[in-house]
Amino acid sequence: MRKLAILEPLLIFGLIVAYIWKLRFVHPHCWIAIPALMLLSHLLHRESPRALGFGLHNLRDCLHELAPLLLLIALLLLTAGVLLRTIRQIGFDGAFFAAAAYLPWALAQQYALSGYFLNRFDAAVSTRAASLMAAVLFSLAHAPNPFLMAITLPLGWCATLLYRRSRNLYLLGIAHAAIGLLLFLVVPDSVSHHLRVGPGWFRP
Repeated sequence: MRKLAILEPLLIFGLIVAYIWKLRFVHPHCWIAIPALMLLSHLLHRESPRALGFGLHNLRDCLHELAPLLLLIALLLLTAGVLLRTIRQIGFDGAFFAAAAYLPWALAQQYALSGYFLNRFDAAVSTRAASLMAAVLFSLAHAPNPFLMAITLPLGWCATLLYRRSRNLYLLGIAHAAIGLLLFLVVPDSVSHHLRVGPGWFRP
């Protein structure tokens, strides 16, 4: 039974990888099958949106608790960018629109990481193993970008711990968007390769 429970998220991950590397170029609209299958899984498991973490009831308290850490991370990254002279010059308007566009994608990634994969692994293995497995898949989804893979493994693991504590995907989406935007602003393309993954990483 546990083997079957692990098989489902691994198959979904296989579809994600196949889409990143091949399917989006030959069948660009087939991505809809992935969230559709995940939604079907939630329906079969009788998981409500609130149970998955789509709730506003504790968002304010969670943001208040997490804000000092996010401010510290922002300060450290911006300071490093100033000292190394690597801050990307995109202006306030550019940064604002980039954040607004990235936030939904950040939320979607956090939903996949914890709302789906972590919950599925939790049903099959220990809590510690489930967090590690979810984080490893999160990192592998960013292949072959070594910078993103190195960043997303520990941050993905931390996100699963925060999810267990807060059970709020909006909080994780906001944190993901904030850190992702800061990395885009501070880390030069020579290191981040413009944060590309999949075949796009090989483009100059």
